[in-house]
Amino acid sequence: MTELTGKIVLGPHRYGKAENRVVRIVRDTARHEIRDLNVSSCLRGDFDAAHLEGDQATVLPTDSQKQTIFSYAKEKGVTFIEDYGLALARHFVDDVDPVESARIEIEEYVWERVVVDGAGHDHTWTRKGSEVRTVAITVQGSGSDRKEWVIGGLKDLVVLKSTGSEFSGFLTDPYTVLEPTHDRVMATSLVAQWRFTASDADWDVTYDGIRATMLEVFATLQSKALQQTLFEMGRAVLEKYPFIAEIRLSAPNKHHFAYDLARFGVDNDNEVFHADDRPYGLIQASVLREDAPDAGIAWEPYTGAV
Repeated sequence: MTELTGKIVLGPHRYGKAENRVVRIVRDTARHEIRDLNVSSCLRGDFDAAHLEGDQATVLPTDSQKQTIFSYAKEKGVTFIEDYGLALARHFVDDVDPVESARIEIEEYVWERVVVDGAGHDHTWTRKGSEVRTVAITVQGSGSDRKEWVIGGLKDLVVLKSTGSEFSGFLTDPYTVLEPTHDRVMATSLVAQWRFTASDADWDVTYDGIRATMLEVFATLQSKALQQTLFEMGRAVLEKYPFIAEIRLSAPNKHHFAYDLARFGVDNDNEVFHADDRPYGLIQASVLREDAPDAGIAWEPYTGAV
């Protein structure tokens, strides 16, 4: 075993307030609006003394970050979570001297109105599905050195197709027992994140469009593998939206195995399945433009939630 004798030094570090559960209700009219968020802040800068000496002189308390997150929900509003996140990140970089870069990660949980007498109720909602909208904002530097990155996304988008998927011609070894198939159920819980080339866009329209584009490809592509599906989904998004530099996708293969009914004398022609949640194949891919601008620290996560 090699013994290491080099000097022990402090490596990269950051800190913040993770997972602030912010619910903003707009009551300007009798018809209320709701935004349900999970917000995390992360600050980078010259905080060496806090680690090396316990000196907190340059450390803005995480509690102060929490208070700002909640107050900005009212001061700046959350009409668009991207603009809300940008306002927070810019504040921490511009108004807190030791901070060199700030990252804001947001998850949004969607609610839909309860229908009463055929119309959505003014102030009552039910939680909509498992899908979560995400955004990660990073602001670094100031003046001519200012850089801003916006990464939109979603997670837990559960989607399934009952045919139009196959998997065959794969590499085998002595431990391979999987049989090739040309007609299988394909299901996943999709995570997707896309990097904008600017910090202003029609955020909601773009989100809805990217989501719809990915789902259309998933539904209509005769898939030879989940890997192929992910690439084609990503390519379709980049072709449609020239202001998206790259997209990253992660998809667990939610396996559905045809259940053995032959032992009961019952035919099962891909009609009854056992949904097996683990172990699962986990497929990840990124699709990007060759001329995509430098991502800098845009993809460096804080909570890992987005």
